[in-house]
Amino acid sequence: MFIYGSVFLGINGAFSGLIANSLFRNILHVTQARFLSSLPMAVLPFLTTVATYGGLVSKPLLQGDLNCSLCTMVRGGLIGSVAGALYPILLALPVNGGLAARYQTSPLPTEGNVIRFWTTISKPVLRKMSFVLILQGMFGLYISSRHFAIYEKMLRLPAVDMEADTVLQ
Repeated sequence: MFIYGSVFLGINGAFSGLIANSLFRNILHVTQARFLSSLPMAVLPFLTTVATYGGLVSKPLLQGDLNCSLCTMVRGGLIGSVAGALYPILLALPVNGGLAARYQTSPLPTEGNVIRFWTTISKPVLRKMSFVLILQGMFGLYISSRHFAIYEKMLRLPAVDMEADTVLQ
């Protein structure tokens, strides 16, 4: 669990990216370049989530810099929500917006209405993805709580004397 927990969270982040990509593709009526937009939407959230979790939770736990269970769980939940769900949604917006502009599948805004247009486009996606945001946060919270439990068990193990171990051999 300690080794693969961040990978599981990353896989969920990749699925979140694929779902967000599909929702934006449907709204913007993009039918071309399905593989071209799906590949970065799966790979980038996966890599980002695994690296962020490893750098902000796993590594500090192993180094002894993170000794608070609540802090560990909050970090895990935030990483799950932000890196595993919110980042893929925000990444899907320019990817599919660029494809809609390139293939002219949807009328894009004029100079003055850009922010309002993208806000209007994003609202239904965020509404549909709110469950995924909560689920990713809860999954990150669960994995980080398991990691902290493993960390506490490691602290209770008796210390190994390396010099005595080499003398016996």
